[in-house]
Amino acid sequence: MLTAWKRDQFSSSLPSGGSDRRDEQDAHQQSSQPALCTTENSILDAPKKRRSSGSDDDGTIQKNSGKILDALSSGVILLDENLLIRGLNPAAENILGISQRRASGESLLRLVNDEPEMRDILTRVVATGDHYANEMRLSPTEFHSDERIVDCRVSPILTDGARLLVEITDVTRRSQISRENALLIQHGAGRQMIRQLAHEIKNPLGGIRGAAQLLERQLEEAELREYTDVVISETDRLAALVDTLLGPGGPSNKQPVNVHELIEYVIRIIDAEDQRSLSIRREYDPGLPSIDLDRDQLVQAILNLVRNAFAALDGQGTLTLRTRTVNNFTIGETRYRVIASIEIEDDGPGIPKDMQDSIFYPLVTSRPEGTGLGLPTAQELLSRHNGLIEFESRPGRTVFFVRIPLDQSEKANG
Repeated sequence: MLTAWKRDQFSSSLPSGGSDRRDEQDAHQQSSQPALCTTENSILDAPKKRRSSGSDDDGTIQKNSGKILDALSSGVILLDENLLIRGLNPAAENILGISQRRASGESLLRLVNDEPEMRDILTRVVATGDHYANEMRLSPTEFHSDERIVDCRVSPILTDGARLLVEITDVTRRSQISRENALLIQHGAGRQMIRQLAHEIKNPLGGIRGAAQLLERQLEEAELREYTDVVISETDRLAALVDTLLGPGGPSNKQPVNVHELIEYVIRIIDAEDQRSLSIRREYDPGLPSIDLDRDQLVQAILNLVRNAFAALDGQGTLTLRTRTVNNFTIGETRYRVIASIEIEDDGPGIPKDMQDSIFYPLVTSRPEGTGLGLPTAQELLSRHNGLIEFESRPGRTVFFVRIPLDQSEKANG
């Protein structure tokens, strides 16, 4: 329409003697119309061609459905009405820790230790025919030794004897990153709060001690001077506690350190402090290289963690010290190519559930004789090395993980 309108307008403005040029233009328009029509037809026909070719695409998807399932990072499991496994893809094999051949005909609930949340969501879908999704924690099983956090989605399906389609995605690492970020925020907030509090306490302590000393000089009776001695000694004790709250001072003096030699040095200190015999198992990675560390600071951090483990075992049980390297590990918002992981594991009673979210806060302890400063101090020392301390705990197994970048100047992309 736009082309025709321009042509008519242009022809009406031509003088009467311009018929030859008008004829040429008409001829040009006529010669160009088939091309325009062809182009318009091809554009109009394109959706039809795409729709007709869609059946071929659908056929391709159906033909390669097995390859597509194998390539998925999420686990896919088919269950019958009795919640027995009829099929699963490789990702599901990795998450459950069992091959398809062994899993076929097994109860999914048995493979996840009859996890209550899993049982509830499966039976609900069978009963109602609705779709359900939930995030749940899978405890270690005979097929998989690690605890995992999975995002589970269950949908009803009717095909080849299958009644349920279960999709499971391992989100353990994502949850760990969120937890690590929360730990870092918690540690920073706690450190700031305790430093402000420590300064507020330390300032009047000097005045109290000075006044007690002046009073002591005015007293002639020895019995009365005993009271001032108590005041002075207690202010000194509080001043030392405040210094501990403020954390170790001074810059880090980083030099290449052999981590295994450092751990053995810590064990010798513990042996000298506590004469009780305790089984110590070492699982060291011989390929772990030396790391640029402040040796004194790392000794103090590891010592605090090992002391806690010894106290939890109370002279009975096994302490396991493990080292290994981990590739492409994220600490906070930084992803490192390689980190060193030092694991301190004990088979004691575990950390109480109600304390697990606050153990890195200062003055939080479950032992009457504890100060609640060991873990916050260790976390502070690790933060000076761009590292982090995290933990897993349940009755019979508590593990503290010390994460330290091998090369703090080298970061992986992304």
